Amino acid sequence: MNSENTKLYFYPLWLRIWHGINAVGIIILIITGISMQWGVESSFIEFQLAVNTHNISGVVLTLNYLLFFIGNFATKNISFYLIKPKGFSKRLMKQAHYYAFGMFKGAPHPFPLSEKRKFNPLQKLSYVVVMYLFVPFVIISGFALLFPEIIIDRIYSCSGVLITAVAHSAAGFLISIFLIIHLYVASIGKNPAENFKSIINGWHNIH
Repeated sequence: MNSENTKLYFYPLWLRIWHGINAVGIIILIITGISMQWGVESSFIEFQLAVNTHNISGVVLTLNYLLFFIGNFATKNISFYLIKPKGFSKRLMKQAHYYAFGMFKGAPHPFPLSEKRKFNPLQKLSYVVVMYLFVPFVIISGFALLFPEIIIDRIYSCSGVLITAVAHSAAGFLISIFLIIHLYVASIGKNPAENFKSIINGWHNIH
């Protein structure tokens, strides 16, 4: 098989199921979360419906995240998220330069995909930060808002519930930005549809 048609099985069934549920759930959380921000009178989705849908979606995504977390450690998929500190900042800069300039000039990808490398340095860093920091924080803060009696009443002179709500919304906003960037990066390539097909059938074409 020549190099232009090499295929790697990057996305096993459990990962594709997780990804699909996660994608739908996050979109629902974003839409209902934005609606809730408008308040009872101005929300574009009936407020209580938005709250209930948001809460149910949050619980489903929490269970789905457990699938991702356990699946990563039960398979070799966790190896794709491990960061080697030595020279990592240089690799980040090299990848950033490629995204900013190189790919528009037809330059070769500095970190081509392989059996041992599913993510380039920037992708790896962003996925680690989002999946192992932001998502757990959103889950914990979301459950705290679902059961506000467990939140500290006052943090200095501010309401603990208010600070938790603001922090939850801010983290959710950052995940929303990540989603937009994620979709953009997924469209980069010889055929913009290829990456989207690979997350459906599991196979990724290597050019």
